[in-house]
Amino acid sequence: MDLLDGQITQLETDLQEVNRFLEQSERERVQCVLKLEQKKIEKEISVKRQQKDQQARKLETTCSKTYTVKINNYGWDQSDKFVKIYITLKGVHMNATESVEATFTERSLVVLVKELDGKNHQMIINNLLHPIDPQNSFKKIKTDMVLVMCKKTMNKKWDCLTQVEKQTKEKDKPSLMPDENADPGDGLMNMLKKMYTEGDDDMKRTINKAWSESQEKKSKADGDMSMF
Repeated sequence: MDLLDGQITQLETDLQEVNRFLEQSERERVQCVLKLEQKKIEKEISVKRQQKDQQARKLETTCSKTYTVKINNYGWDQSDKFVKIYITLKGVHMNATESVEATFTERSLVVLVKELDGKNHQMIINNLLHPIDPQNSFKKIKTDMVLVMCKKTMNKKWDCLTQVEKQTKEKDKPSLMPDENADPGDGLMNMLKKMYTEGDDDMKRTINKAWSESQEKKSKADGDMSMF
């Protein structure tokens, strides 16, 4: 209950008591005094309610202007028992503790920082690499930082934070066990195609030149062989 609510409640209690005295009073002069007090209290209640309405409208306007931005920049580390996520937000320690929320499931976490610099800040991480213990995971507020502590369910080192990161690393990782029956030339061609596709203009010109020269040498060699 805020200050205005408390004042209105107190005035309403006073009004009930004045009304009770008014009902019991038999003297006209006393009744006049009580009626004056009754009107005075009713006016005070009306003013306080108007102030409360104005306060509510102001709060509603402020909240409607607040928008949510996504937290993309963070760091992480780990110990034997916890995965630690570091979110840097200037001035977050100046906000009320309840304005920072952290919600955990076995494979995800959501951090929401409300009304910091006129914005809400939210971070969502899904598909964690390994399950965590939601009941024993928590957040800490430090100077200009939110520290998220995700309790490991297994004493195991995490190679990355999410399953998606793991899949991306495995996809980009070159094969260490080449197919013995594969044509070595195919591997070279695939590598050149990848370099050509991902390379800049200089790289493409270099590859084109090398390809042209190799074709010329091949044609010349084929021509020399035809003489025999």
